[in-house]
Amino acid sequence: MDKKIRLIPVSEKDLGLLDILFNASPESDEAFDWFGFSDPMAKRRRWSENGLLTADSGTLTVVSGQEALGTVSWRPVPYGPLNRGWNIGIGLRHEVRGQGIGTQAQALLARYLFAHTEVNRVDAHTNVKNIAEQRALEKAGFTREGVLRGAQFRNGCYHDMVVYGIVRSEVTLD
Repeated sequence: MDKKIRLIPVSEKDLGLLDILFNASPESDEAFDWFGFSDPMAKRRRWSENGLLTADSGTLTVVSGQEALGTVSWRPVPYGPLNRGWNIGIGLRHEVRGQGIGTQAQALLARYLFAHTEVNRVDAHTNVKNIAEQRALEKAGFTREGVLRGAQFRNGCYHDMVVYGIVRSEVTLD
């Protein structure tokens, strides 16, 4: 992990990065990037409405110095009528992958969510074939918990997803 990273709110200058990360094409070099065509302006509209930060979800930019490297995000997951946790996701520019940035970013995001919300659990799902992301989550302190069979539809068929989780007692907040 050579680069020291920070998580900051998405700024207007980061919107081009969002376009790259979330508007992949069928020709994408990344096996796990393409989910079909979607509204290319949706993130920009949400950013203009609320900066991509609400009480129920959010997106932050992963930066090193002044350089935007990607984004992390979270959304609620219900666990019964009284409890919820967060599900997190990450998108990094292709050229910065494999440098430990995803590990740092996901660990920072989990720590942030435990420090600023009352949830007891943060989880992440990834394709069973996405070994790099599985390693990053494990290095970030997440525990592999199981497989969701046929949970994700992508490229004409269903794919299995691995579930990783971390609970509040496993994270140091200072």
